[in-house]
Amino acid sequence: MRVLVIEDDTALAKALAITLRARGDEVIHASGGRAGVDAAAHGHPDLVILDLGLPDLDGTEVLIALRGWSAVPVVVLSARHDAAEKVRCLDAGADDYVTKPFAMDELLARLRAAHRRADSRPDDPVVATSSFTVDLAHRRVVRNGEEVRLTPTEWRLLEVLARNVGKVVGRQMLLDDLRGPHAPSGGHYLRVFLNQLRAKLEDDPAHPRHLLTVPGVGYRLDP
Repeated sequence: MRVLVIEDDTALAKALAITLRARGDEVIHASGGRAGVDAAAHGHPDLVILDLGLPDLDGTEVLIALRGWSAVPVVVLSARHDAAEKVRCLDAGADDYVTKPFAMDELLARLRAAHRRADSRPDDPVVATSSFTVDLAHRRVVRNGEEVRLTPTEWRLLEVLARNVGKVVGRQMLLDDLRGPHAPSGGHYLRVFLNQLRAKLEDDPAHPRHLLTVPGVGYRLDP
């Protein structure tokens, strides 16, 4: 496997790299959250080992960023033993949660199990249309060479559509994905936010080419 280790503890990162390489794995190391997201986008790892206590971003933020575009299995390493913290990470998309200190044999077994469960389909963190580009790894939208500023709800709506590019996403699925502090509370809000996205991204918002409504079903992003 190609394993991305996102860990700022140099000694632990070195020990993990030695152990993984000894069993034939390729290891990529990132010592910070932003560097880790970038390494995941460009290195296409088969598995990620993620520390929560990173110097620039909390590991949970890194996990959320990865889950915006990637199904790569993520095993969290953390000194945090609180059950609520474990639940938060698992709900955010972690495949497993290992507390420090840990036995290396147990960690390797958990890595193998996470990899077996994973969908090995490669992920593409960039979705390009003829009018704009969605960079899921870095949570950016670019149109005509300039970054477009989106609200949290606009971004989340676009993110879900981009992860399912070319497919119809049902209204209920969108509402379920939008649950949170910025979530709309009813189906009619989807139309409001979709119209806002069209105004920012479509060449002719009244006649959209990319952000399409499928009557009675949901919405679709076409490239």
